[in-house]
Amino acid sequence: MTIYLKNPDEIAAMREAGRIVARAHAEMKAALRPGISTAELDKIAETVIRDHGATPAFLGVQKQKAPDFPATITASINHELIHGIPRKDRILKEGDVIGLDTGCHYQGFVGDSAWTYVVGEPSPMVARFLKVAEEALWVGIGASVLPNTIRDVALAIQRHVEKHGYSVAREYTGHGVGRAMHEEPEVPNWWPKRPPRGQRWENPRLQAGMTYALEPMVIAGRGDTRELSDGWTVVSMDRSLCAHFEHTIAVTDGEPIVLTLL
Repeated sequence: MTIYLKNPDEIAAMREAGRIVARAHAEMKAALRPGISTAELDKIAETVIRDHGATPAFLGVQKQKAPDFPATITASINHELIHGIPRKDRILKEGDVIGLDTGCHYQGFVGDSAWTYVVGEPSPMVARFLKVAEEALWVGIGASVLPNTIRDVALAIQRHVEKHGYSVAREYTGHGVGRAMHEEPEVPNWWPKRPPRGQRWENPRLQAGMTYALEPMVIAGRGDTRELSDGWTVVSMDRSLCAHFEHTIAVTDGEPIVLTLL
């Protein structure tokens, strides 16, 4: 495993990329209303990113056995967990829960962040679920301190989610971010009591200068998922509600720095 530690100048550059992503989220959130399409949200994010001299990080991403990703954002609605493809005919309605994920390349570095929103007013059940899922992100950020390991971060997220009766998706993880959108290390949202036979779980100790995206992917029901025939969209098997919260952070000698805030 090769983990690229960033110096203060590189972290500052990543902070600027993160601010652009945060602006895109702010504009999409302001536009959320019944009747808007996910394609319109995608256009909003692309405009913000390009107007700030950056380029969309997701557009054209390649994946085996799937077409290149065709958009600036992923837009995942209700029981869709991640990687939903924006479309003109995906029209939001009152009460929909939508996870929006986007990233950009800016001056050689990547910003990456996701957030889950409600169209209109959430029910108490939805509000509680989203509160726990967002809290899991901040719990993981709080655990991203020296001398912890990746396992400590993963277990902090898992324990918070599961103590409230929800599940974490186990097939998908957070990841290092830097000059590339996906770098080492992987940052799971759970940790096995013992690794499955034949699998090795890397557990590096945190170091100042590590930068990674923490992204709890939380399911209100069981944690099982499947990928749809479009090759991208991942849904909960039991069609229960999903949430996805993500920030890119930098580990320091003190408190972690959240890089994807305004």
